[in-house]
Amino acid sequence: MKKATFALAVLAASTTAAWAQSSVTLYGIVDVGVRYTSNANAGTGTKTVVPGGMSQSRLGVNVTEDMGGGLKALANLEHRLQSDTGAASSATDFWRQAWVGLQSSEFGQIRLGRQYNILFDLYTSTFASFRYSPYIEAYKPEIGMSMTARQDNMVKYLVQLGNVYGEVQVSAGEGQSGAAAALPNKTIGGLIRYNDGKWGAGGAYLQATEQTGKKIKATVLGASYTDGPLYVHASWGENKFESISNLLTSPAVVADATSAFRVAVTTRGAYTSGLLGASIFNNNSADIKTRTMYMLGATYQLTPQLNVGANAWLTKQTHYGLAIAPLGLNASASTTSKADFFAVVLDYAFSKRTDAYLEFDYTKTDGAVTFLNSATKRGGAMLGLRHRF
Repeated sequence: MKKATFALAVLAASTTAAWAQSSVTLYGIVDVGVRYTSNANAGTGTKTVVPGGMSQSRLGVNVTEDMGGGLKALANLEHRLQSDTGAASSATDFWRQAWVGLQSSEFGQIRLGRQYNILFDLYTSTFASFRYSPYIEAYKPEIGMSMTARQDNMVKYLVQLGNVYGEVQVSAGEGQSGAAAALPNKTIGGLIRYNDGKWGAGGAYLQATEQTGKKIKATVLGASYTDGPLYVHASWGENKFESISNLLTSPAVVADATSAFRVAVTTRGAYTSGLLGASIFNNNSADIKTRTMYMLGATYQLTPQLNVGANAWLTKQTHYGLAIAPLGLNASASTTSKADFFAVVLDYAFSKRTDAYLEFDYTKTDGAVTFLNSATKRGGAMLGLRHRF
């Protein structure tokens, strides 16, 4: 009896192994840069070690289980970290991705959990800023246009038909309260893109609803062209915001209007810059009615190891005209502000996984939005080393 039981157990184990093959892949990036920023502190420059110049350092796990019949189970966990100190990038945002999904060879893929949104997917896949790095982690205005790049509680459907790709996302609004009610937590949208290896083009629309009921609407269109060592791209993006004045007056949101406003500055101000660090611009950056951005650039592979890229982001926003002096919000009605961003990157690959980079950037603002020290111009330079595994 014992021998029969043992034989059945061995048979069951071997059958399961043949039917469902699983793989677990550990991956990550360690990136550390040394950065100089001019005009950062009352006209003086700063020198810092940044925990991710071209890419944010991370550690992730991909899980794939082949269940047969063209069906696979998928899962992803990804943690972001500060490579200069080893600390988590944010105590409230330890896992930047955490999702599980199913993939069918016939019907596409569905994912559930915290993941990249469709705006981020489109920017980084179809008309990325640089050919070998989709964006500069320390200087990324385009990611600032993508509604924080990720959403919680998301259901995403992905499908591919030849060279055409489509995605639809829906994020459930799960009742945050207090100052957190200002966070964009309920979303719906979709994208369609084309890529044949030489030409890429696509468009996306995403609508986010804050717990206050106010909406943010984003539209993105763009294209790219690749020919041997040359890569060029151009895109247009627009964010439309409903007024945030209710955050300053509604006790249903939070008793302290100042706290609610600070959250609004954090969430909406992040869309303004996408620059490394918090509180880059003054509070007027959060008083947004409409923001548009034109992005264009090129990358050229000079040698098998060395490539050079240049990019420009030209942004403009209109203000609602909130005037609340104690909070430092003084944009007048019908005011427009501009912020233009420029960057050049030289990247040298020591191997397929390790590269060094030299980056230069320049930012200029005009109108109600300035840097916190009231400066309107700022330059930066960065030298760093990155390893991907």
